Amino acid sequence: MAGQTNTSLLKFHPATPSRWADIEDLFGERGACGGCWCMFWRVPRKEFDSGKGAGNKNALKKIVTAGRKPGIIAYLGKEPIGWCAVARREDYIALERSRILKPVDDKPVWSISCLFIKRPYRRQGVSAQLLRAAVDFAARLGAKVVEGYPVEPSMEKMPDPFLWHGIPSAFMTAGFKEVLRRSKSRPIMRFEIEA
Repeated sequence: MAGQTNTSLLKFHPATPSRWADIEDLFGERGACGGCWCMFWRVPRKEFDSGKGAGNKNALKKIVTAGRKPGIIAYLGKEPIGWCAVARREDYIALERSRILKPVDDKPVWSISCLFIKRPYRRQGVSAQLLRAAVDFAARLGAKVVEGYPVEPSMEKMPDPFLWHGIPSAFMTAGFKEVLRRSKSRPIMRFEIEA
């Protein structure tokens, strides 16, 4: 698709077993990026590395087919064009090993760990829409705080594969606020859900 995407036409749905084929279509053979299949934060590093490709795909499929809804899929018409992984922070065991992304406080949070937009739809505001849809989804499941861990681009045009955490401007557009920064390039951003 050429030109600008009308983001008001986007629809968002949780990743349910009936939508597994859409995830496969969206992520493609490379599993979104380098065989990740959105498992980087969910498993120990050794397991992630050894599972790149088919192993990680099977791991994500198990989560989806078990009905755990590990993320939100953005659709333009019937085409899946974007993904936002969102779950309770404790589901992302690898966050526990991060010094710069360790918990801000003792509040229970939901975490957004990954964004993936199909190439023709990048840099058109889809990420911010997905982030809001992820907040709405988490809120329906009882979340009070949703966190994200975007990367501050270190150059004018960073290659898209390095932006899978999202960028701060997309989070700000979606209503997130920076709450802490332990690293120059990694703010922790939060959306506080009103009671």
